[in-house]
Amino acid sequence: MTVIAGIPRFQRLFRKAAGLGIDKSDLRRHDEFVNRKIHDLLQRGCAIAKANGRDVVLPADLPVSGGLQHCIHEFRVLDEDVEVRPILDQLAKLPPLELDFSDEVAAGLPDLAGGLSVALARSFKIMDADVKHPGPAEWDRAFALFDLLI
Repeated sequence: MTVIAGIPRFQRLFRKAAGLGIDKSDLRRHDEFVNRKIHDLLQRGCAIAKANGRDVVLPADLPVSGGLQHCIHEFRVLDEDVEVRPILDQLAKLPPLELDFSDEVAAGLPDLAGGLSVALARSFKIMDADVKHPGPAEWDRAFALFDLLI
């Protein structure tokens, strides 16, 4: 299944997670966001694994906050109805970094991508409770906020 074919599923995910409407251009922004933040988390995981004398990144090496962990759990619940995980499985790929990743890290990427998606959707509502369809300015603010935190 292609990501384009999954647009209605992502629209449902954002609607269920935060009452937001998104379109095709938003989906491109979402994909960029997810890939950038996964890369950032995995890069930190490499540093943590190296600091602990390992050459393989384990799930515990990823700096996943309590809030992001909660969003991952919420994604799993939402995805029972939305079924976007297979698309995220295609989207969330391990970037080439200096260390190898455990099978558990690789297998958890779709859930991590889903948790980031839920966190992103909810961040729009935190920044502006009245937003119904985030525009480019809202996306830029969300990116800046996540760049500051992850």
